[in-house]
Amino acid sequence: MLSAFGRAFRTPDLRRKLLFTMAIMAVFRVGSFIPTPGVDYGNVQQCVAQVANNDLLGIINLFSGGALLQLSVFALGIMPYITASIIVQLLRVVIPRFEALHKEGQQGQAQLTQYTRYLTIGLAILQSTTIITVARNGLLFQGCSVPVIPNDGVVTIALMIITMTAGTTLIMWLGERITERGIGNGMSLLIFTSIAATFPSALWSIAGSENGIAKFAAVLVVIVLVIGLVVFVEQSQRRIPVQYAKRMVGRRMYGGSSTYIPIKINMSGVIPIIFASSLLAIPGLVAQFGDQSAEWVIWLTNNVVDPASPINISLYILLIIFFAYFYTAITFNPDEVADNMKKYGGFIPGIRAGRPTAEYLDYVITRITAPGSIYLAFVAMIVLFVFILLDINTQIPLGGASILIVVGVGLETVKQINSQLEQRHYEGFLR
Repeated sequence: MLSAFGRAFRTPDLRRKLLFTMAIMAVFRVGSFIPTPGVDYGNVQQCVAQVANNDLLGIINLFSGGALLQLSVFALGIMPYITASIIVQLLRVVIPRFEALHKEGQQGQAQLTQYTRYLTIGLAILQSTTIITVARNGLLFQGCSVPVIPNDGVVTIALMIITMTAGTTLIMWLGERITERGIGNGMSLLIFTSIAATFPSALWSIAGSENGIAKFAAVLVVIVLVIGLVVFVEQSQRRIPVQYAKRMVGRRMYGGSSTYIPIKINMSGVIPIIFASSLLAIPGLVAQFGDQSAEWVIWLTNNVVDPASPINISLYILLIIFFAYFYTAITFNPDEVADNMKKYGGFIPGIRAGRPTAEYLDYVITRITAPGSIYLAFVAMIVLFVFILLDINTQIPLGGASILIVVGVGLETVKQINSQLEQRHYEGFLR
């Protein structure tokens, strides 16, 4: 990785792209500390240490790089865009028009991207309104006696909503600039920046606790082992061979080549963990707004909301496995792949083209998703198990999934840099 960055900095064009990307990431981090108009920053700092454990807010705070609990202009972070992208992708199954746009190529993809932008703004308005309402009612920082929004007039609240929505729109624009003028993967790099920014403070709080050095060392060893596991699995593929028959087009011969379809063990990425965490956060919100002395609220808090409870852990694992299959079925369509192969004269050796090919691909995907979903559940739970065993109170939202995101984006970024280096140096052809 370091050698790839070193060679990239010695290439003038790539050096400009890397410096541009770093500048955008710096702007993104600076915006995370600029308070929204109408927020008393001093009172917010007093209340941050007293924030209640809320998984849903914890997820948003993670993807905003800690900006949510600061109530900054980038408080919502990249979360509205992630949600909008997932919704648009899921709507392809429900709305035929979206599926048609997806198949139209670059022009259709541009239209879907525009829909994603509009939906991002709408979700940003909704989420900013919710966050500000929660902050006004004192539920964002439970137990804090000082108000974080001293003046809760209509004009002030409207200005805060507009500011947070504009902040999300600016983040979306910054991500697109990185994709166009930087090294690519703009949104992923901003997510990487947000998550990486929360790790030092979380690890430092572990080192400062009782027997902190030993606990810190144990957590560090587990993180290194998880990183090794993530790199190994994310680089693993099931390669399905594809043979293209020779065919005459005019006076030229085409085809006759061999290739393969690379199928990753983890086709769904980190999306199942985000879905599972979001659903498990709903009982916590219900319990938070209920009567705290009621028996059902107490039972819900102790058995479902508590991350260390057996019911919570079991539901989390089952939801991750379910969404791994669900999201893989949406993103990989065996019928579409089989039709494209048949259209261009491709076939899998030993498998007839058409419907048998689609059934074979569906069989392979179903089989390979089983270890992939178990791997996701293991990565998501291993850090939580270590924290429970070591009696560590520090909470890292999404647990091992944060490591999965950081390592995955890092690997993809290195691939992007290497591919651009090969385009400029052609080392593979000259050797």
